[in-house]
Amino acid sequence: MTSKILLILTLVLGILIGYVLRVLIVKRIIKSKEKELEEELQKAKREAKEIIVDAKNKAVLILEEAKKEEKKRFEEISKREERIFKKEEELENKLKEVENEKNKLKDELNKVLNYKKELENLKEQKTKELEKIANMKVSEAREMLIKEVESMYQNDLIEIIKRFELYRKEEIEKRSINIITTVLPRYSRSVVSEFTTTPFYLESDDIKGKIIGKEGRNIRYFENLTGVEIIIDETPGVVTLSCFDPVRREIAKLALEKLIKDGRIHPAKIEEKVKEASEEINNKIKEAGENAAYQLGILNLPPQILHLMGRLAFRTSYGQNVLTHSIETGIFARMIAEELGLDSQVALLGGFLHDIGKSVDHEIEGNHVDLGIKILQKYGIDKKVIDAMKSHHETYPYEIPEAYVVTAADVLSATRPGARSDTFENYLKRLEDLEKIAYSFEGVQKAYAISGGREIRVFVIPEKIDDVKMAFLAKDISKKIEEELKYPGEIKVVVIRETRAVEYAR
Repeated sequence: MTSKILLILTLVLGILIGYVLRVLIVKRIIKSKEKELEEELQKAKREAKEIIVDAKNKAVLILEEAKKEEKKRFEEISKREERIFKKEEELENKLKEVENEKNKLKDELNKVLNYKKELENLKEQKTKELEKIANMKVSEAREMLIKEVESMYQNDLIEIIKRFELYRKEEIEKRSINIITTVLPRYSRSVVSEFTTTPFYLESDDIKGKIIGKEGRNIRYFENLTGVEIIIDETPGVVTLSCFDPVRREIAKLALEKLIKDGRIHPAKIEEKVKEASEEINNKIKEAGENAAYQLGILNLPPQILHLMGRLAFRTSYGQNVLTHSIETGIFARMIAEELGLDSQVALLGGFLHDIGKSVDHEIEGNHVDLGIKILQKYGIDKKVIDAMKSHHETYPYEIPEAYVVTAADVLSATRPGARSDTFENYLKRLEDLEKIAYSFEGVQKAYAISGGREIRVFVIPEKIDDVKMAFLAKDISKKIEEELKYPGEIKVVVIRETRAVEYAR
Protein backbone atom coordinates (compact mmCIF):
# COMPACT_ATOMS: atom_id res chain seq x y z
CA MET A 1 0.00 0.00 0.00
CA THR A 2 2.74 2.41 0.92
CA SER A 3 4.60 1.58 -2.27
CA LYS A 4 1.59 2.62 -4.34
CA ILE A 5 1.39 5.91 -2.48
CA LEU A 6 5.06 6.60 -3.08
CA LEU A 7 4.64 5.86 -6.77
CA ILE A 8 1.78 8.28 -7.07
CA LEU A 9 3.66 11.02 -5.24
CA THR A 10 6.65 10.47 -7.50
CA LEU A 11 4.47 10.83 -10.60
CA VAL A 12 2.82 13.98 -9.30
CA LEU A 13 6.18 15.49 -8.44
CA GLY A 14 7.54 14.65 -11.91
CA ILE A 15 4.57 16.27 -13.53
CA LEU A 16 4.98 19.47 -11.50
CA ILE A 17 8.68 19.65 -12.24
CA GLY A 18 7.97 19.18 -16.03
CA TYR A 19 5.31 21.86 -16.01
CA VAL A 20 7.62 24.34 -14.27
CA LEU A 21 10.42 23.58 -16.69
CA ARG A 22 8.06 24.07 -19.66
CA VAL A 23 6.81 27.41 -18.30
CA LEU A 24 10.39 28.63 -17.91
CA ILE A 25 11.30 27.59 -21.47
CA VAL A 26 8.19 29.32 -22.93
CA LYS A 27 8.99 32.55 -21.09
CA ARG A 28 12.55 32.49 -22.42
CA ILE A 29 11.26 31.98 -26.02
CA ILE A 30 8.73 34.81 -25.58
CA LYS A 31 11.44 37.18 -24.37
CA SER A 32 13.68 36.37 -27.35
CA LYS A 33 10.78 36.90 -29.80
CA GLU A 34 9.83 40.20 -28.20
CA LYS A 35 13.45 41.34 -28.52
CA GLU A 36 13.50 40.40 -32.23
CA LEU A 37 10.21 42.21 -32.81
CA GLU A 38 11.51 45.29 -31.05
CA GLU A 39 14.61 45.28 -33.25
CA GLU A 40 12.51 44.88 -36.42
CA LEU A 41 10.20 47.69 -35.29
CA GLN A 42 13.15 49.99 -34.73
CA LYS A 43 14.54 49.07 -38.11
CA ALA A 44 11.17 49.75 -39.79
CA LYS A 45 10.95 53.15 -38.07
CA ARG A 46 14.43 54.04 -39.31
CA GLU A 47 13.57 52.99 -42.87
CA ALA A 48 10.28 54.95 -42.71
CA LYS A 49 12.16 58.07 -41.64
CA GLU A 50 14.63 57.65 -44.51
CA ILE A 51 11.76 57.19 -47.05
CA ILE A 52 9.99 60.30 -45.74
CA VAL A 53 13.21 62.32 -46.00
CA ASP A 54 13.80 61.11 -49.61
CA ALA A 55 10.21 61.87 -50.52
CA LYS A 56 10.49 65.38 -49.13
CA ASN A 57 13.70 65.98 -51.07
CA LYS A 58 12.15 64.70 -54.32
CA ALA A 59 9.03 66.80 -53.76
CA VAL A 60 11.20 69.88 -53.29
CA LEU A 61 13.05 69.14 -56.53
CA ILE A 62 9.77 68.59 -58.45
CA LEU A 63 8.34 71.84 -57.13
CA GLU A 64 11.46 73.70 -58.17
CA GLU A 65 11.33 72.17 -61.69
CA ALA A 66 7.63 73.00 -61.99
CA LYS A 67 8.27 76.59 -60.96
CA LYS A 68 11.06 76.89 -63.55
CA GLU A 69 8.80 75.41 -66.29
CA GLU A 70 5.92 77.68 -65.33
CA LYS A 71 8.21 80.69 -65.44
CA LYS A 72 9.52 79.65 -68.87
CA ARG A 73 5.99 79.17 -70.28
CA PHE A 74 4.89 82.48 -68.81
CA GLU A 75 7.76 84.20 -70.59
CA GLU A 76 6.86 82.51 -73.92
CA ILE A 77 3.18 83.47 -73.55
CA SER A 78 4.19 87.03 -72.78
CA LYS A 79 6.33 87.16 -75.92
CA ARG A 80 3.49 85.72 -78.05
CA GLU A 81 1.03 88.22 -76.65
CA GLU A 82 3.41 91.01 -77.55
CA ARG A 83 3.73 89.70 -81.12
CA ILE A 84 -0.06 89.35 -81.43
CA PHE A 85 -0.59 92.89 -80.17
CA LYS A 86 1.94 94.16 -82.71
CA LYS A 87 0.23 92.27 -85.56
CA GLU A 88 -3.16 93.60 -84.51
CA GLU A 89 -1.78 97.12 -84.58
CA GLU A 90 -0.28 96.48 -88.06
CA LEU A 91 -3.58 95.07 -89.33
CA GLU A 92 -5.49 98.06 -87.99
CA ASN A 93 -3.07 100.37 -89.73
CA LYS A 94 -3.40 98.43 -93.00
CA LEU A 95 -7.21 98.46 -92.76
CA LYS A 96 -7.09 102.20 -92.30
CA GLU A 97 -4.83 102.49 -95.36
CA VAL A 98 -7.18 100.26 -97.41
CA GLU A 99 -10.18 102.30 -96.33
CA ASN A 100 -8.39 105.47 -97.36
CA GLU A 101 -7.48 103.96 -100.74
CA LYS A 102 -11.07 102.81 -101.20
CA ASN A 103 -12.37 106.30 -100.53
CA LYS A 104 -9.83 107.71 -102.99
CA LEU A 105 -10.89 105.21 -105.66
CA LYS A 106 -14.54 106.07 -105.09
CA ASP A 107 -13.73 109.72 -105.60
CA GLU A 108 -11.78 108.90 -108.76
CA LEU A 109 -14.63 106.71 -110.05
CA ASN A 110 -17.15 109.47 -109.44
CA LYS A 111 -14.90 111.87 -111.34
CA VAL A 112 -14.62 109.40 -114.26
CA LEU A 113 -18.40 108.87 -114.33
CA ASN A 114 -18.93 112.62 -114.36
CA TYR A 115 -16.44 112.98 -117.22
CA LYS A 116 -18.22 110.18 -119.08
CA LYS A 117 -21.59 111.88 -118.67
CA GLU A 118 -20.12 115.15 -119.88
CA LEU A 119 -18.60 113.37 -122.91
CA GLU A 120 -21.93 111.70 -123.73
CA ASN A 121 -23.72 115.02 -123.47
CA LEU A 122 -21.12 116.64 -125.72
CA LYS A 123 -21.41 113.71 -128.16
CA GLU A 124 -25.21 114.09 -128.28
CA GLN A 125 -24.88 117.83 -128.83
CA LYS A 126 -22.33 117.38 -131.63
CA THR A 127 -24.46 114.64 -133.22
CA LYS A 128 -27.54 116.89 -133.17
CA GLU A 129 -25.53 119.77 -134.63
CA LEU A 130 -24.18 117.49 -137.39
CA GLU A 131 -27.68 116.18 -138.13
CA LYS A 132 -28.94 119.78 -138.45
CA ILE A 133 -26.04 120.74 -140.71
CA ALA A 134 -26.27 117.62 -142.92
CA ASN A 135 -30.07 117.38 -142.71
CA MET A 136 -29.60 113.57 -142.21
CA LYS A 137 -29.84 111.13 -139.27
CA VAL A 138 -26.82 109.18 -137.99
CA SER A 139 -28.26 105.79 -139.02
CA GLU A 140 -28.88 107.10 -142.56
CA ALA A 141 -25.34 108.50 -142.76
CA ARG A 142 -23.89 105.17 -141.50
CA GLU A 143 -25.87 103.21 -144.07
CA MET A 144 -24.81 105.55 -146.87
CA LEU A 145 -21.16 105.29 -145.80
CA ILE A 146 -21.32 101.47 -145.69
CA LYS A 147 -22.82 101.38 -149.18
CA GLU A 148 -20.14 103.71 -150.54
CA VAL A 149 -17.34 101.63 -148.96
CA GLU A 150 -18.95 98.42 -150.19
CA SER A 151 -19.24 99.74 -153.75
CA MET A 152 -15.66 101.08 -153.67
CA TYR A 153 -14.06 97.90 -152.32
CA GLN A 154 -16.52 95.29 -153.54
CA ASN A 155 -14.09 93.62 -155.94
CA ASP A 156 -11.30 93.63 -153.35
CA LEU A 157 -13.67 92.10 -150.76
CA ILE A 158 -14.73 89.36 -153.16
CA GLU A 159 -11.12 88.60 -153.99
CA ILE A 160 -10.12 88.44 -150.30
CA ILE A 161 -13.07 86.13 -149.45
CA LYS A 162 -12.29 83.82 -152.37
CA ARG A 163 -8.59 83.75 -151.55
CA PHE A 164 -9.25 83.02 -147.86
CA GLU A 165 -11.79 80.28 -148.61
CA LEU A 166 -9.53 78.71 -151.23
CA TYR A 167 -6.51 78.72 -148.92
CA ARG A 168 -8.53 77.37 -145.98
CA LYS A 169 -10.18 74.72 -148.13
CA GLU A 170 -6.86 73.60 -149.62
CA GLU A 171 -5.21 73.31 -146.20
CA ILE A 172 -8.13 71.37 -144.69
CA GLU A 173 -8.40 69.08 -147.73
CA LYS A 174 -4.66 68.35 -147.71
CA ARG A 175 -4.71 67.52 -144.00
CA SER A 176 -7.90 65.43 -144.15
CA ILE A 177 -6.80 63.52 -147.26
CA ASN A 178 -3.47 62.79 -145.64
CA ILE A 179 -5.14 61.40 -142.51
CA ILE A 180 -7.79 59.40 -144.40
CA THR A 181 -5.26 57.89 -146.81
CA THR A 182 -3.14 56.96 -143.80
CA VAL A 183 -6.03 55.43 -141.86
CA LEU A 184 -8.06 53.58 -144.50
CA PRO A 185 -5.29 51.25 -145.81
CA ARG A 186 -4.58 50.18 -142.23
CA TYR A 187 -8.13 48.81 -141.88
CA SER A 188 -8.88 45.62 -143.77
CA ARG A 189 -12.42 44.42 -143.08
CA SER A 190 -15.04 43.14 -145.48
CA VAL A 191 -17.29 45.84 -146.90
CA VAL A 192 -20.18 43.58 -147.86
CA SER A 193 -23.51 45.00 -146.69
CA GLU A 194 -25.82 42.99 -144.43
CA PHE A 195 -29.61 43.08 -144.65
CA THR A 196 -32.17 42.21 -142.03
CA THR A 197 -33.68 38.81 -142.89
CA THR A 198 -37.48 38.87 -142.62
CA PRO A 199 -38.55 36.11 -145.07
CA PHE A 200 -38.40 32.48 -143.90
CA TYR A 201 -38.13 29.93 -146.70
CA LEU A 202 -39.90 26.55 -146.48
CA GLU A 203 -39.18 23.27 -148.22
CA SER A 204 -42.86 22.84 -149.12
CA ASP A 205 -46.18 24.60 -148.62
CA ASP A 206 -47.44 21.67 -146.51
CA ILE A 207 -45.43 23.03 -143.58
CA LYS A 208 -47.60 26.19 -143.60
CA GLY A 209 -50.55 24.11 -142.41
CA LYS A 210 -48.50 22.69 -139.51
CA ILE A 211 -47.35 26.19 -138.55
CA ILE A 212 -50.97 27.43 -138.49
CA GLY A 213 -52.25 24.35 -136.61
CA LYS A 214 -55.79 23.33 -135.86
CA GLU A 215 -58.03 26.44 -135.90
CA GLY A 216 -54.82 28.53 -135.81
CA ARG A 217 -53.74 27.50 -132.29
CA ASN A 218 -50.07 26.90 -133.21
CA ILE A 219 -49.51 30.24 -134.92
CA ARG A 220 -51.33 32.14 -132.13
CA TYR A 221 -49.31 30.42 -129.41
CA PHE A 222 -46.06 31.03 -131.31
CA GLU A 223 -46.87 34.73 -131.79
CA ASN A 224 -47.85 35.16 -128.10
CA LEU A 225 -44.59 33.55 -126.90
CA THR A 226 -42.19 35.36 -129.25
CA GLY A 227 -43.98 38.67 -129.85
CA VAL A 228 -43.34 38.17 -133.58
CA GLU A 229 -46.08 38.11 -136.19
CA ILE A 230 -45.98 35.31 -138.80
CA ILE A 231 -47.40 36.54 -142.12
CA ILE A 232 -48.55 33.64 -144.31
CA ASP A 233 -49.79 34.61 -147.77
CA GLU A 234 -50.10 33.00 -151.18
CA THR A 235 -46.38 33.33 -151.95
CA PRO A 236 -45.15 29.75 -152.42
CA GLY A 237 -42.44 28.37 -150.10
CA VAL A 238 -42.06 31.41 -147.87
CA VAL A 239 -43.52 33.00 -144.71
CA THR A 240 -42.57 36.41 -143.34
CA LEU A 241 -41.55 37.21 -139.77
CA SER A 242 -42.59 40.73 -138.75
CA CYS A 243 -41.41 42.50 -135.58
CA PHE A 244 -39.79 45.84 -134.74
CA ASP A 245 -37.37 44.13 -132.30
CA PRO A 246 -34.53 42.43 -134.25
CA VAL A 247 -33.60 40.21 -131.29
CA ARG A 248 -37.13 38.84 -130.94
CA ARG A 249 -37.28 38.34 -134.70
CA GLU A 250 -34.02 36.35 -134.56
CA ILE A 251 -35.36 34.22 -131.68
CA ALA A 252 -38.52 33.51 -133.68
CA LYS A 253 -36.50 32.62 -136.77
CA LEU A 254 -34.28 30.20 -134.83
CA ALA A 255 -37.25 28.64 -132.98
CA LEU A 256 -39.12 28.12 -136.27
CA GLU A 257 -36.05 26.44 -137.77
CA LYS A 258 -35.87 24.07 -134.79
CA LEU A 259 -39.59 23.25 -134.97
CA ILE A 260 -39.45 22.44 -138.70
CA LYS A 261 -36.33 20.34 -138.20
CA ASP A 262 -38.02 18.44 -135.34
CA GLY A 263 -41.21 17.93 -137.42
CA ARG A 264 -43.55 18.06 -134.41
CA ILE A 265 -45.33 21.42 -134.13
CA HIS A 266 -47.71 21.80 -131.18
CA PRO A 267 -47.93 24.26 -128.20
CA ALA A 268 -45.72 22.22 -125.82
CA LYS A 269 -43.01 21.76 -128.44
CA ILE A 270 -43.29 25.44 -129.48
CA GLU A 271 -42.69 26.52 -125.88
CA GLU A 272 -39.68 24.20 -125.60
CA LYS A 273 -38.06 25.38 -128.86
CA VAL A 274 -38.70 29.09 -128.14
CA LYS A 275 -36.99 28.68 -124.75
CA GLU A 276 -34.01 26.95 -126.39
CA ALA A 277 -33.79 29.64 -129.06
CA SER A 278 -33.95 32.42 -126.42
CA GLU A 279 -31.06 30.86 -124.49
CA GLU A 280 -28.99 30.44 -127.65
CA ILE A 281 -29.59 34.02 -128.79
CA ASN A 282 -28.73 35.38 -125.31
CA ASN A 283 -25.47 33.42 -125.40
CA LYS A 284 -24.79 34.75 -128.90
CA ILE A 285 -25.47 38.31 -127.72
CA LYS A 286 -23.07 37.89 -124.79
CA GLU A 287 -20.38 36.35 -127.02
CA ALA A 288 -20.84 39.03 -129.70
CA GLY A 289 -20.35 41.87 -127.17
CA GLU A 290 -17.33 40.21 -125.54
CA ASN A 291 -15.71 39.37 -128.89
CA ALA A 292 -16.20 42.94 -130.13
CA ALA A 293 -14.54 44.37 -127.02
CA TYR A 294 -11.75 41.78 -127.28
CA GLN A 295 -11.08 42.78 -130.91
CA LEU A 296 -10.57 46.38 -129.81
CA GLY A 297 -8.53 45.49 -126.72
CA ILE A 298 -11.15 46.92 -124.33
CA LEU A 299 -11.11 44.98 -121.06
CA ASN A 300 -12.79 47.19 -118.45
CA LEU A 301 -16.37 47.62 -119.69
CA PRO A 302 -19.26 46.48 -117.44
CA PRO A 303 -20.99 43.24 -118.56
CA GLN A 304 -24.29 45.15 -118.99
CA ILE A 305 -22.65 47.42 -121.57
CA LEU A 306 -21.19 44.42 -123.41
CA HIS A 307 -24.62 42.75 -123.46
CA LEU A 308 -26.23 45.86 -124.97
CA MET A 309 -23.45 46.09 -127.56
CA GLY A 310 -24.00 42.40 -128.39
CA ARG A 311 -27.66 43.16 -129.19
CA LEU A 312 -26.43 45.41 -132.01
CA ALA A 313 -25.23 42.28 -133.83
CA PHE A 314 -28.90 41.75 -134.77
CA ARG A 315 -29.48 45.38 -135.79
CA THR A 316 -28.75 46.90 -139.22
CA SER A 317 -28.69 50.46 -140.56
CA TYR A 318 -29.08 50.84 -144.32
CA GLY A 319 -27.99 47.21 -144.63
CA GLN A 320 -24.85 47.68 -142.49
CA ASN A 321 -24.57 45.61 -139.31
CA VAL A 322 -24.55 48.12 -136.41
CA LEU A 323 -22.10 46.15 -134.23
CA THR A 324 -19.67 45.84 -137.15
CA HIS A 325 -20.14 49.56 -137.82
CA SER A 326 -19.40 50.31 -134.12
CA ILE A 327 -16.19 48.25 -134.21
CA GLU A 328 -15.09 49.99 -137.43
CA THR A 329 -15.88 53.43 -135.98
CA GLY A 330 -13.83 52.65 -132.87
CA ILE A 331 -10.84 51.50 -134.96
CA PHE A 332 -11.01 54.51 -137.30
CA ALA A 333 -11.40 56.91 -134.33
CA ARG A 334 -8.35 55.43 -132.59
CA MET A 335 -6.18 55.68 -135.73
CA ILE A 336 -7.26 59.27 -136.49
CA ALA A 337 -6.66 60.30 -132.86
CA GLU A 338 -3.18 58.78 -132.99
CA GLU A 339 -2.43 60.74 -136.19
CA LEU A 340 -3.59 63.98 -134.54
CA GLY A 341 -1.89 63.33 -131.19
CA LEU A 342 -5.18 63.15 -129.24
CA ASP A 343 -6.38 60.68 -126.58
CA SER A 344 -6.71 57.49 -128.63
CA GLN A 345 -8.39 55.50 -125.81
CA VAL A 346 -11.18 58.09 -125.39
CA ALA A 347 -11.66 58.18 -129.18
CA LEU A 348 -11.73 54.35 -129.36
CA LEU A 349 -14.37 54.00 -126.62
CA GLY A 350 -16.40 56.94 -127.97
CA GLY A 351 -16.43 55.39 -131.46
CA PHE A 352 -17.25 51.88 -130.20
CA LEU A 353 -20.10 53.05 -127.91
CA HIS A 354 -21.53 55.86 -130.11
CA ASP A 355 -24.56 53.81 -131.28
CA ILE A 356 -25.28 51.88 -128.04
CA GLY A 357 -28.66 53.63 -127.78
CA LYS A 358 -29.82 51.72 -130.88
CA SER A 359 -29.90 48.52 -128.79
CA VAL A 360 -32.95 49.83 -126.88
CA ASP A 361 -34.44 52.62 -129.05
CA HIS A 362 -37.19 50.27 -130.31
CA GLU A 363 -38.22 49.56 -126.69
CA ILE A 364 -37.74 52.95 -124.97
CA GLU A 365 -38.95 56.29 -126.27
CA GLY A 366 -36.24 58.71 -127.40
CA ASN A 367 -33.52 59.03 -130.03
CA HIS A 368 -30.53 56.71 -129.85
CA VAL A 369 -28.05 59.49 -128.94
CA ASP A 370 -29.95 60.57 -125.79
CA LEU A 371 -30.59 56.95 -124.82
CA GLY A 372 -26.91 56.14 -125.28
CA ILE A 373 -25.87 59.05 -123.04
CA LYS A 374 -28.24 57.87 -120.28
CA ILE A 375 -26.98 54.26 -120.53
CA LEU A 376 -23.31 55.29 -120.31
CA GLN A 377 -23.99 57.64 -117.39
CA LYS A 378 -25.90 54.87 -115.55
CA TYR A 379 -22.96 52.46 -115.73
CA GLY A 380 -20.33 55.04 -114.77
CA ILE A 381 -18.53 55.47 -118.11
CA ASP A 382 -15.97 58.32 -118.16
CA LYS A 383 -17.48 61.73 -119.00
CA LYS A 384 -14.85 62.30 -121.70
CA VAL A 385 -16.07 59.18 -123.54
CA ILE A 386 -19.69 60.44 -123.33
CA ASP A 387 -18.60 63.88 -124.62
CA ALA A 388 -16.77 62.16 -127.49
CA MET A 389 -19.78 60.06 -128.63
CA LYS A 390 -22.74 62.39 -128.08
CA SER A 391 -21.96 64.81 -130.95
CA HIS A 392 -21.74 62.28 -133.82
CA HIS A 393 -25.07 63.51 -135.26
CA GLU A 394 -24.32 67.15 -134.30
CA THR A 395 -27.30 67.27 -131.92
CA TYR A 396 -24.89 68.29 -129.13
CA PRO A 397 -21.99 70.79 -129.32
CA TYR A 398 -18.44 69.50 -129.76
CA GLU A 399 -16.96 69.82 -126.27
CA ILE A 400 -13.63 67.99 -126.78
CA PRO A 401 -11.42 67.41 -129.86
CA GLU A 402 -12.09 63.66 -129.74
CA ALA A 403 -15.78 64.37 -130.52
CA TYR A 404 -14.77 65.58 -134.01
CA VAL A 405 -12.69 62.43 -134.42
CA VAL A 406 -15.65 60.14 -133.56
CA THR A 407 -17.90 62.01 -136.01
CA ALA A 408 -15.31 61.66 -138.79
CA ALA A 409 -14.83 57.95 -138.00
CA ASP A 410 -18.61 57.39 -138.06
CA VAL A 411 -18.80 59.00 -141.50
CA LEU A 412 -15.83 56.98 -142.78
CA SER A 413 -17.40 53.70 -141.68
CA ALA A 414 -20.82 54.58 -143.10
CA THR A 415 -19.80 56.04 -146.45
CA ARG A 416 -16.90 53.90 -147.63
CA PRO A 417 -17.76 51.91 -150.78
CA GLY A 418 -20.09 48.96 -150.16
CA ALA A 419 -20.60 49.68 -146.46
CA ARG A 420 -24.26 50.66 -146.73
CA SER A 421 -27.11 50.41 -149.18
CA ASP A 422 -30.04 52.76 -149.57
CA THR A 423 -33.46 52.21 -151.07
CA PHE A 424 -34.36 53.82 -154.38
CA GLU A 425 -37.25 55.71 -152.75
CA ASN A 426 -34.97 57.19 -150.05
CA TYR A 427 -32.45 58.14 -152.71
CA LEU A 428 -35.05 60.03 -154.77
CA LYS A 429 -36.49 61.70 -151.68
CA ARG A 430 -33.07 62.97 -150.63
CA LEU A 431 -32.48 64.47 -154.08
CA GLU A 432 -35.92 66.09 -154.05
CA ASP A 433 -35.41 67.54 -150.54
CA LEU A 434 -32.04 68.97 -151.59
CA GLU A 435 -33.54 70.80 -154.54
CA LYS A 436 -36.47 72.07 -152.45
CA ILE A 437 -34.07 73.63 -149.94
CA ALA A 438 -32.21 75.43 -152.75
CA TYR A 439 -35.45 76.75 -154.29
CA SER A 440 -36.57 78.11 -150.90
CA PHE A 441 -34.01 80.97 -151.21
CA GLU A 442 -34.81 84.15 -153.12
CA GLY A 443 -32.93 84.70 -156.37
CA VAL A 444 -32.47 80.99 -157.21
CA GLN A 445 -33.28 80.25 -160.83
CA LYS A 446 -32.49 76.52 -161.11
CA ALA A 447 -31.15 73.80 -158.79
CA TYR A 448 -29.85 70.34 -159.68
CA ALA A 449 -28.85 67.58 -157.24
CA ILE A 450 -26.09 65.51 -158.83
CA SER A 451 -23.46 62.88 -157.94
CA GLY A 452 -25.96 60.74 -156.07
CA GLY A 453 -26.99 63.59 -153.80
CA ARG A 454 -23.40 64.43 -152.82
CA GLU A 455 -23.46 67.75 -154.72
CA ILE A 456 -26.06 70.38 -155.55
CA ARG A 457 -25.57 73.04 -158.20
CA VAL A 458 -27.56 76.22 -157.81
CA PHE A 459 -27.97 78.74 -160.65
CA VAL A 460 -28.96 82.25 -159.51
CA ILE A 461 -30.52 85.25 -161.24
CA PRO A 462 -27.56 87.62 -161.83
CA GLU A 463 -29.71 90.77 -161.50
CA LYS A 464 -30.76 89.77 -157.97
CA ILE A 465 -27.64 88.03 -156.63
CA ASP A 466 -24.26 89.73 -157.01
CA ASP A 467 -20.84 88.16 -156.37
CA VAL A 468 -20.82 89.05 -152.65
CA LYS A 469 -24.32 87.71 -152.00
CA MET A 470 -23.47 84.57 -153.97
CA ALA A 471 -20.84 83.53 -151.39
CA PHE A 472 -23.24 84.12 -148.52
CA LEU A 473 -26.03 82.23 -150.35
CA ALA A 474 -23.83 79.13 -150.60
CA LYS A 475 -23.20 79.26 -146.84
CA ASP A 476 -26.92 79.76 -146.07
CA ILE A 477 -27.95 76.81 -148.26
CA SER A 478 -25.34 74.52 -146.66
CA LYS A 479 -26.50 75.56 -143.17
CA LYS A 480 -30.14 74.82 -144.00
CA ILE A 481 -29.17 71.41 -145.43
CA GLU A 482 -27.30 70.62 -142.19
CA GLU A 483 -30.31 71.64 -140.08
CA GLU A 484 -33.07 69.89 -142.06
CA LEU A 485 -31.54 66.78 -143.66
CA LYS A 486 -29.87 63.67 -142.25
CA TYR A 487 -27.21 62.20 -144.52
CA PRO A 488 -23.88 60.40 -144.28
CA GLY A 489 -20.73 62.25 -145.33
CA GLU A 490 -20.92 65.74 -146.81
CA ILE A 491 -22.84 67.56 -149.54
CA LYS A 492 -21.06 70.04 -151.79
CA VAL A 493 -23.00 73.25 -152.54
CA VAL A 494 -22.00 75.05 -155.77
CA VAL A 495 -23.61 78.42 -156.55
CA ILE A 496 -23.21 79.60 -160.18
CA ARG A 497 -23.84 83.16 -161.41
CA GLU A 498 -23.61 83.77 -165.11
CA THR A 499 -23.82 87.19 -166.83
CA ARG A 500 -23.94 87.63 -170.59
CA ALA A 501 -23.62 90.70 -172.77
CA VAL A 502 -25.27 90.21 -176.18
CA GLU A 503 -25.10 92.59 -179.17
CA TYR A 504 -25.92 92.15 -182.86
CA ALA A 505 -23.77 93.56 -185.68
CA ARG A 506 -25.98 94.70 -188.54
